[in-house]
Amino acid sequence: MKVFLDSVGCKLNQSEIERMAHQLRQAGHKLVATPEESDLVVINTCSVTAAAAADSRSKARSVHRRNQLAQIVLTGCWSDLEPQAAIALPGVTQVIPNQGKDCLIPHILGLPEDELDWKPLERQPIPGTRRRTRAFIKVQDGCDNYCAFCLATIARGPARSQPIDHVVNEIRSAIAGGAKEVVLTGAQLSAYGRDLSGCVDLTTLLHLILTGTEVLRVRLSSMEPWGIPNDLFSIMQSPRICRHLHLPLQSGCDRTLRRMGRLIRSEDYARIITEAREAIPGLAVTTDVMVGFPGETEDEYAESLAFIEAIMFARAHVFVYSPRPGTAAVHLPNHVPVQVAHRRSRQVREVVAHSGSMFRAKFVGEVMSVLWESAKASSPKGWEMSGLTDNYLRVNTFSDQNIQNRLTDVHIVGVDGERLCGELVPSMTPLKKG
Repeated sequence: MKVFLDSVGCKLNQSEIERMAHQLRQAGHKLVATPEESDLVVINTCSVTAAAAADSRSKARSVHRRNQLAQIVLTGCWSDLEPQAAIALPGVTQVIPNQGKDCLIPHILGLPEDELDWKPLERQPIPGTRRRTRAFIKVQDGCDNYCAFCLATIARGPARSQPIDHVVNEIRSAIAGGAKEVVLTGAQLSAYGRDLSGCVDLTTLLHLILTGTEVLRVRLSSMEPWGIPNDLFSIMQSPRICRHLHLPLQSGCDRTLRRMGRLIRSEDYARIITEAREAIPGLAVTTDVMVGFPGETEDEYAESLAFIEAIMFARAHVFVYSPRPGTAAVHLPNHVPVQVAHRRSRQVREVVAHSGSMFRAKFVGEVMSVLWESAKASSPKGWEMSGLTDNYLRVNTFSDQNIQNRLTDVHIVGVDGERLCGELVPSMTPLKKG
């Protein structure tokens, strides 16, 4: 059977379809790059915003238009929360809830749930637009906090962790398939291990990944800023762990944070960032910011904007609040007019663009290691390469050969918008970590 996999939303969703791809290959089925080639389509949906939910529906409709013979299976947060609307979409034959997602492929194939447990098998990138050099590894799912704007706890259930040996085996499989970097994903990554026996936390997991695998790079995906293990920043000093923290802020105003149900104050958030930067030179700190949350006054917004400016983030995802049925926030008074929220969004983006530019400029003149993600045949200059440093800086260069999915040293010579420009350094030159 030929299967097309697609995903909307977060890196956790991406890690889940990578696992589905592995299971399908174990069962002898073929992954294809387009819906037109497929007999079966699986879409991992998202409901973090109204736009993500709309995108999930749009993908399903688009697949059916392109291949009316393919069976479409939907899973993920949007289809979990709105199963009747999901099954009513043309071509959709099954809707699998989040709780059944890990067994989705055995269920579809009519196999016992443990038939396709993770076994040694080289990971291969998913064909098509989802082809990546990094492997996304799901280590945790669910969330125990009830942020007033978020559907994750409703859709994904309570926090729960993958056993360490399961994670290590997945990483070994990814390495065998050629992955140079793995990204650890979870709905509440900082809660890893709380539900496991023994004294296990995210730092424990990282230590066992470093000692039990030969992975060159480990990156942490989005992680809530509360519950971070005390010694996390120490182990992140390892050159194999990427100098990148994505810690959602949402607002820099404590009054707004309380209405949101966030378990942190701006003062504590700032302290965490200071400690992390002192321990990890060159650390990139990225975040999520929501503007226009119900009741956000001009004074509250101004306080939040000043805090964001002071932190100096390397990058931020800036969202305008959108009401999500089933969340507490829809019942709050004083919803912010859309035009006001969009003005605030533009201003926050301008502030972050400035701090991001300053962060990138600091590395001009340094030699950094880059994992090359894409290659495009170009002019007489050779191949146009694009890749990421460990601290999440996008670098472009030219090479006389295709070096995709390789780690090489690069001399950073300039800044071009949101990207750095680099020149390849001969392999015999010692690496100076910028």
